Amino acid sequence: MTDHADSADYVTEALRAARVVDDVPEDTSLIPIARVGIIGAGTMGGGIAMNFANIGVPVHIVETKQEALDRGFGVIRGNYERSAKRGRFPMEEVATRMGRISQSLDMADLADCDIVIEAVFENMDLKKSIFSRLDGIVKQGAILASNTSGLDVDEIAAVTKRPESVIGLHFFSPANVMKLLEIVRGEKTSDAVIASSLDMAERIGKIAVVVGVCPGFVGNRMLYPRQLQAAELLKRGAMPWDVDRVLKDFGFKMGPFEMSDLAGLDIGWVPGEGDPLRDALCKADRRGQKTRAGYYDYDENRFASPSPMVADLIREKLDVSDELDPPSDREILETCLFPMVNEGAKILEEGIAQRPSDIDVVWMFGYNWPQDSGGPMRWADSVGLERVEAKARELGRTSDWYDPAPLLQRLVRDDRGFADL
Repeated sequence: MTDHADSADYVTEALRAARVVDDVPEDTSLIPIARVGIIGAGTMGGGIAMNFANIGVPVHIVETKQEALDRGFGVIRGNYERSAKRGRFPMEEVATRMGRISQSLDMADLADCDIVIEAVFENMDLKKSIFSRLDGIVKQGAILASNTSGLDVDEIAAVTKRPESVIGLHFFSPANVMKLLEIVRGEKTSDAVIASSLDMAERIGKIAVVVGVCPGFVGNRMLYPRQLQAAELLKRGAMPWDVDRVLKDFGFKMGPFEMSDLAGLDIGWVPGEGDPLRDALCKADRRGQKTRAGYYDYDENRFASPSPMVADLIREKLDVSDELDPPSDREILETCLFPMVNEGAKILEEGIAQRPSDIDVVWMFGYNWPQDSGGPMRWADSVGLERVEAKARELGRTSDWYDPAPLLQRLVRDDRGFADL
C-alpha cells in the first residue's frame, strides 16, 4: 500500500473517531433544532446562517442597526447569486434560500429558537452582556452557542442561569464554505447539548471536533507558536517569502505572511506596543492586500511579489546584518512546525483534545494542513519525535514556554509515537 493510500485510510479513520465523544453516551437524547437564531449579520453571522438556510431550516438574524442587516443580507444574496451563476443550483433557488432567513433589531424575536448562535466580534464583555440578555429571553432547553475563536466559554456560561445549555461553536471563515467546526464543551455543558451540536454539524455538512476550553482551543492555540516562530525567523535572516515558500512547498495553500496580508496587518494593531516591523509597515500604509502592499507588493489582480522595501525594513527594524547566514529550508520548516506539535502534546495532556487524530482533523480541515501527511501529530511520528523534542529544548532556551511537553518527553523516552496513545 502506498503512503498516500495509508494517509487516506488514516484520514477516514480520524474522521470516524472525531464523531465519538468517549464520555457522552451514544443514546443521548437530541434537542430538535427546527429554528435557528443568530446574533450578528457580519461575515461570520451571515455565513453561519447560509448553512442552515441551505438545508431548509429557518433562521432569524438580529442586529443592532438596520444598516448592518442590509449590508449582511446583501452579502448573503451575492454569495447565493454567484453560486447560482456557477451552476450549483437554479437561479430561482436564491429567492427560496433567502426566504428562509428573516431579520430584526429585537433580541426578543429569538425567544422560540431551538439554538441561538452569537457571532459578534471577539470581546468578552460584549459576549457576556449578550448571553446575560439571552438567558432571560430564549426558551428553556434551547442551546446557547458562542462562535468565539478562543475566549473562555465557561466565563460566558457563568453569566447565565443555565450553563449546561451553553457551548462554543467555532465556525471557520468563510463559514458557508469552510468544513471545520470546533465544538467547545464547557465545564458544565450537558451531554444533550454536545450530542445535539454534533448532530447539527453533520446536518449542515460540517466536520466537527469536540474540544475543551483553553485560550485558542486546539487550532488557534497551535497556530500561535507557528506565527511567533515565523516572525523570529526574520530576525535570523529569512525573508517573508522564504518562509511562505517553504510552507507552501510542504503543502499549505498559504504561508503565514501571506495569511497576515490577507487578514490585514492593522487588525488588532496598537502602535508602539508590539512588533517594530509591523509598526513600520502599518505606518507606511502597508496594511495588506486591501492597500495593495503589506509584507508583499500586490498588483491590481492581487498577485503578490517580494518587496525590496520590506527587505530593507526588516534589515533596519530587526537589526539584521547582510552577513547573517539565513536558515535553510529544513530549518524554516522545523522551526515553524515542531513547536506546533509540542503544543499539541500539551493539549492532549491537558485533555483539551481527546486523541491525536482529533488534532489532525482540526488542522487538515480548518487550516489546510496537507492531508497526504495526515495532520501535524501523524506527521511528527513519521519525522521522529526525538527531532521535535530537540527543537523544543533549543527553543526552550529562549522561553520556557517552548520547553518539551512532558508527554512528548515520555513518548521519546519510551520509543513510542502519538499513534500509540
